[in-house]
Amino acid sequence: MKADARAEAARVVAAVLGGRSLDEALSTMAALNDARDRGFVRVLASAVLRDWRALDALITRMTQRPPAPPVRALLAVGLAQLRTLDTPEHAAVSATVNATRALGQPKSRGLVNAVLRRYLRERKALDANLPRVWLPPWLADRIRKDWGESADAVIAQSRIPGPMTLRVHRRRMTLDDATQALQQAGHAVRPIPGMPDALVLEQPVDISSLPGFEEGWLSVQDASAQRAAELIAPRDGERILDACAAPGGKTAHLLERAAVDVTAIDCVAERLARVEDTLARLGLRATTLAEDATTPSDWWDGRAFDAILIDAPCSGTGVIRRHPDIPWLRRPADIDRLVSLQRKLLDRLWPLLRPGGRLVYATCSVLSAENAEQVQGWLSQTSDARARPLPNWGETAGPGRRIQPGGDFDGFYYSVIEKTD
Repeated sequence: MKADARAEAARVVAAVLGGRSLDEALSTMAALNDARDRGFVRVLASAVLRDWRALDALITRMTQRPPAPPVRALLAVGLAQLRTLDTPEHAAVSATVNATRALGQPKSRGLVNAVLRRYLRERKALDANLPRVWLPPWLADRIRKDWGESADAVIAQSRIPGPMTLRVHRRRMTLDDATQALQQAGHAVRPIPGMPDALVLEQPVDISSLPGFEEGWLSVQDASAQRAAELIAPRDGERILDACAAPGGKTAHLLERAAVDVTAIDCVAERLARVEDTLARLGLRATTLAEDATTPSDWWDGRAFDAILIDAPCSGTGVIRRHPDIPWLRRPADIDRLVSLQRKLLDRLWPLLRPGGRLVYATCSVLSAENAEQVQGWLSQTSDARARPLPNWGETAGPGRRIQPGGDFDGFYYSVIEKTD
């Protein structure tokens, strides 16, 4: 049977709600030959996840018994087309009803048809009193506690997809030359003030189609993530540890900035392979180790590092706008587990830094427990560590600065710590 984009989107949504990441679920979907169909599946699945609390409430209101997970997901796919994607009503209903067969749920055809048509007839009444906040209540509550008056903006911006931002390989091409090459190829781009290697594509495209990508002149990396290399400020000849390196964007950026000796570690060999692929495309070299960064006795050669980057495993709550599956994969208990791991990384890696060296602690989280509270607590128990002042971007958050998600920037936190003895 021919693959159907809406049926595939329903399978992807059901997989995410069952605990798989969006990227993993998309990678296992049935073959869709047309790139536009594959893109449409991602758009559909992402739209459902960004509106899941409302869609789930609507389905509950319009069904007498809970539908099976794949049917519930297909109903959500149909409703998302009508609520947020502006798909023509006839096309949304008929195509979603037809997808029941490709989904292996032909007996649900009548239910899907009835629910979608009822929604069109009674939309105003059915939409009344739906959940106003799209995030799970526990996560929204934590953001409100941590961000105060800015919390509503953080939550709202997390629902808006971020732009496609490029990083220019400065040792191969200037920002002006990259801008000219992209514009000549028909791509509208703009720089980001204060970001010397970043260009925003006004219209996202298949990255491999861009002039200079295969040659290693360009990479995709959000502007907030590009701050890491700025704060490490690598200098020629330095030894730098990237302790949680996958997928390799920050490792590569350090090597693009200076002639440094980088050791890149990741505990999962498959993820480390992505780092190696990234470096090969860019014509860069680093020492890559499939090791656990929290057990340096297994891999450290005893020579101190001039700088260490801990891009710590975190909740990912600052990049929800790019990964709308995150709210449905995380649980409150995950935060405590991640905080413990982050503290272990700080404790275990600090002795590897030379006196006078700097450690950059980074997360793509908006939660204070993983950010300001984490670093402040660690500093209070580490006598030879002091926080350095940071440039005046974002906003002060304890011994570092946080970046609110929205516009050109994902949500991030950075702190730079110097070894004093």
